[in-house]
Amino acid sequence: MAISKQFLKSKPECKVTFTVPAKEAKSVEVAGAFNNWSPKELPLKKRKDGVFKGVINLPVNNSFEFKYVVDGKIWVNDEQADKLVWNDFSGSENGLLEI
Repeated sequence: MAISKQFLKSKPECKVTFTVPAKEAKSVEVAGAFNNWSPKELPLKKRKDGVFKGVINLPVNNSFEFKYVVDGKIWVNDEQADKLVWNDFSGSENGLLEI
């Protein structure tokens, strides 16, 4: 898994690209504070090589908790997240993006 960030010069936003290798998966989505934890809001597209990829622009000077949702039921953290933070609501750690 990988996350890349590209800060835009034209506006106070960062283009965040999520890349998840998951050849056996049928779907991978991103759920987080930036989309009200709604995985359907940010589905990643599966490429021919089995890697899922997607992009979102997020406002700078913010932090967002997130997880990947694999095949609609498995919630997974990205080891490339800026940090892992405890979330009392879910009773587990979430990845944290610092923009």
